[in-house]
Amino acid sequence: MCAEVAQELTVGIDIGTSSVKAVAADPDGNIVARTRVPHPWSVPSPQRFEHDAKRAWFDGTRAALAALGDIEPRGVSVAAMVPSLCAVGSDGLPVSPGLLYGDERGYTGATSSPVESGELAAFMRWLAAEHPDAHGYWPAQAVANYALSGDAVISTTTASTAFPLFDWVGWDAARVERSGARVEQLPRIAVSGQPAARVTGFADAVLEPGTIDAMGDQVVAGADNVGDVLVLLGTTLITWAVIPEPTDVANCFTIPHTAPGTFLMGGPSNAGGLFLHWVRSIVGEPSEAPRPDRVPLWIPYPRGERVPFHDPDRRAGLHDLDLTHDAAAVRRAAVEAAGFVVRRIIESSPVPAQRIVAAGGGTRVDDWVQALADCTNLPVDVLAVPESGALGTAFLARMAAGLEDSMADARRWVRYDRRVEPDPVWVNACEDRYGRFLQLHASGPGAH
Repeated sequence: MCAEVAQELTVGIDIGTSSVKAVAADPDGNIVARTRVPHPWSVPSPQRFEHDAKRAWFDGTRAALAALGDIEPRGVSVAAMVPSLCAVGSDGLPVSPGLLYGDERGYTGATSSPVESGELAAFMRWLAAEHPDAHGYWPAQAVANYALSGDAVISTTTASTAFPLFDWVGWDAARVERSGARVEQLPRIAVSGQPAARVTGFADAVLEPGTIDAMGDQVVAGADNVGDVLVLLGTTLITWAVIPEPTDVANCFTIPHTAPGTFLMGGPSNAGGLFLHWVRSIVGEPSEAPRPDRVPLWIPYPRGERVPFHDPDRRAGLHDLDLTHDAAAVRRAAVEAAGFVVRRIIESSPVPAQRIVAAGGGTRVDDWVQALADCTNLPVDVLAVPESGALGTAFLARMAAGLEDSMADARRWVRYDRRVEPDPVWVNACEDRYGRFLQLHASGPGAH
């Protein structure tokens, strides 16, 4: 134990769509303990998407920290998806489903950035109508922080995704009331990267008030140069092209990067692990390898699409299918569709792409990573730590514990496992199918 304390370990916890991941990291970003606590997600109707918030956000966070074993961290920080929201009782336990990003109960039709979409305010209106006597309305980060410390606190970073309820100084009481709630029902807000509370059960652990899961990935991805493209291969597929200045790209988001002087252009897509898992559940595990010239084409939106269509009513389709196609071909078509979604955003960028940095649990899926390279004709540098969101969040915990002065110092934690090059045999075939992919989007229902 003394050696562990001397190492100044910090813990990052990432509440994902299908599991809670946690890592304990030393000052150089080496992982000394890791765990993953699975939890289910629910799709009660085609346009609804929710968690059992007690199981995933409250119990899952506690279980993940406990499963790291006999450590004494100096700091703990929690990242989670945004937006998310549930109603809680006076004991801080969720009494409603945990509403998740993209759920119809938060749909506003906005195509502005995630910070300005108003999705969380719409969640609050629904929850306030369904649970008017709730003690509070908290996002996943607040539920998790309460589970760890007894304090329902969130960071300024997390609060920013609640705009316009958050006015960059605090909660806007009038707007909160118009959403059916009162300010005292919302979490306390603390400054990102600063200590916000003490972690229960540890002698010397401060709680950083938490962050957005994708920001945790950004901190340790090393995709910091103009022309880099950060692709998060998670349940949600997220593509961020690094650009030198804010640029208005139709139906895409532009946000500040954690790397000073740069910005990120792109956004989330539903063509990620949720879509791929659904396809695999239908076709099973292929026993043969696919052929480059015998692959059909998926339109990958079984629950609508986010960027660039912002259309919850789009649906999936399998095109150009014939009797020569087998399960391997259909599975390959699915990972190619995810690659084509990434390519479409890359081609919207004002800056030519030089490489892709792949992060997230999907980096363990070799055919997904290879298809990403083949469909974009770009090399893919794969992060060495699949739990990159948790790892980056552990660095924020170091800042809160007073062990770091600058976010820029997280670059020393960047490590790549391998580089995946495009396969020339597949690149030409993918080029033809990408043209067909664009054609179908231009001519299909709801085409933009």
